[in-house]
Formats: sequence, structure tokens, C-alpha cells
Amino acid sequence: MELYSREFGQGSPVLILHGLFGFSDNWQTIAKGLSDQHLVVTPDLRNHGRSPHVGTHSYPEMAEDVRAFMENHWMFSAAVIGHSMGGKVAMQLALSHPEMVERLVVVDMEPGKAEDNHSSIFRALLDMDLSKMATRKQIESYLTDRISDVGTRQFLLKNITREEDGRFTWKMNLPVLWKHYSDILAAVGGGVYDKPALFIRGSRSDYIKDADIPLIHSLFPTSRDCNDGRCGTLGPRRQAE
Repeated sequence: MELYSREFGQGSPVLILHGLFGFSDNWQTIAKGLSDQHLVVTPDLRNHGRSPHVGTHSYPEMAEDVRAFMENHWMFSAAVIGHSMGGKVAMQLALSHPEMVERLVVVDMEPGKAEDNHSSIFRALLDMDLSKMATRKQIESYLTDRISDVGTRQFLLKNITREEDGRFTWKMNLPVLWKHYSDILAAVGGGVYDKPALFIRGSRSDYIKDADIPLIHSLFPTSRDCNDGRCGTLGPRRQAE
């Protein structure tokens, strides 16, 4: 399939892969910041944004989508950055096709099976009948009653678009993402990537736990990490001084 994408700048290629419920706009600020020295490409992954909406959604399939996309755009090696679900796609690509990933950056994700942090969001979105919503204010009011975090609501609202006939629709393939949610939570694997790999974890995020480090090292033996603004050999979370 041909993934939709945005491009910024020119130079050595950098590919940025968004997370669940995201699309190519999400990393636009970072992409523009890197565009002085790099060609930065931000594709929509399958079932998101303007890329094809299809009936399946697994990491091996998404990694193959990205591999084909790179080859079709004459990118036979690139630095790859992935966040959340996109981080797992980036890891799977690096493990399956290490020759195509010059270096890897994974933001807020580890390669093992993830915890369920999105079921309540899925239920709130699936219960909302967009055909009965007349304004974005109505939609936001509905979400406010079901999703307490303002940032999450604003992020999700970016996934709603209005058709020419005035109807609101999703930019993402919500039913398929929910049907394959177990695939989104699944682990990645199938190889070893021994090129430079950086794992970034926020000080208030627990998506990468200290217990995940042995698995990360087994798949990415040269990996390093950044947390609390400091970078070094991947190890237990450093405590704030």
C-alpha cells in the first residue's frame, strides 16, 4: 500500500512514525526543526489519517508498509524515530530489516507486550455517534464527560474531520483499530538490532519500566536511554537529584 506522508527539508533522511490515534501532523514541529539538515518524512501509518484504511493492523504488516514506502521513495537507509505504537513499528522495522535503519530512536515505548491504557478511550469514541453531532463544540462536550485529560481530548479532536455534506467523520479507522487492539498491545521481535538505538522515557511516564530493560538489551544490545534530561547506557531509571 502507498502511505500518505509529509516531507520537510532536504539532506540525509529521517523518518518519524506517529503513535496510536495520531497522524503525520503530530510531529510537525520536530520535523521542521530537523529540516535544516535532513529530509524529514512523516507518514500516516495504515488505518490512520490519509493512508489506506484496511482490515488488519499488526506490527509485521506495518513494518512492511514502511519498508515498501522507503523503497518506493528511494530511501534505502534512514534514521527512524517512533513514538508509542509508532515506536513498536520502528523497532519491528529495525529488527526485521536492520539494513534499512541507520539509527533508531524510540520514544515512550518498549518492545514487550504493553499494558491496556486505551480501552476506556476506545469505548468513549465508539459510543459517540458522529452523525448526530452538529458542531465541534458538541463533540468536545461529549468527550469532556468521558475523558478527563484536556490534552488527550484535544489530541483526539484532531482526528475528526467534516465531509463536504457537513457530516463529521473519523480520520482513523476506529472500528479496525479496536478490533485489533490486542495486536497493537502485542510484543515485537524476530531479530537483533545492534546499531545505535536510543530509548527516550519521560520522568512522569511509565511506558518504559526498569523491568523492561533486559528485554530491550536482548533485542537492542547497544541501546542507550534518556530520561529526566540525561542520557547514558540503558539502565534503571535515574532518580531526580
